[in-house]
Amino acid sequence: MTFLLATKNRHKLDEMARILAPLGVTLCCEDDLPHPLPEVEETGTTFAQNAFLKAQSAMLASGLPAIADDSGLCVDALNGAPGVYSARFAGEPTDSAANNAKLLSCLRDVDRPDRTARFVCTVVCVFPDGKTVSAEGVCEGEIAFAPQGDGGFGYDPLFLSKAGCFATLTPAQKDAVSHRGRALRAFAQNLNAFFREESASC
Repeated sequence: MTFLLATKNRHKLDEMARILAPLGVTLCCEDDLPHPLPEVEETGTTFAQNAFLKAQSAMLASGLPAIADDSGLCVDALNGAPGVYSARFAGEPTDSAANNAKLLSCLRDVDRPDRTARFVCTVVCVFPDGKTVSAEGVCEGEIAFAPQGDGGFGYDPLFLSKAGCFATLTPAQKDAVSHRGRALRAFAQNLNAFFREESASC
């Protein structure tokens, strides 16, 4: 079975393909389609709702089971912001450097014990028959006082996990602890369970 990875973010696409590879399924992306995927207005108030909207739109456009994720950074001192607005925290067009600068500005008077935060990711697959499979992953950490490292993307230079700053980790190290890595591994388990249930019902 071929699954469409419904993201326009090359960094996310690489992470998703890398972590889902052991499933043994065929994965494709927008570049493999004859037409670009439509833009999706992320009107959901939760990561799960936005992931579903993106997966459903991609499934309808391609006719393939589509996997999408929605993720973001939730900072306790900001009452959970930027949350679902993480990608556009500093406004449109989306800009990681501007988002990071705004986050540091918002936390300039916040001491280290209160800089706790977590990355959250929800992965959803929508099948052409309307069935869905989903999973969520969370990585706890805190926000640094200045950017670190030169890897990763988004808020990675500011996010300090127990394994270290996301922007200083290798892809394998990050996959092992990240919110997306955890969500995709849980998703893989849920998808395998779904396949077994489908086979049993035939």
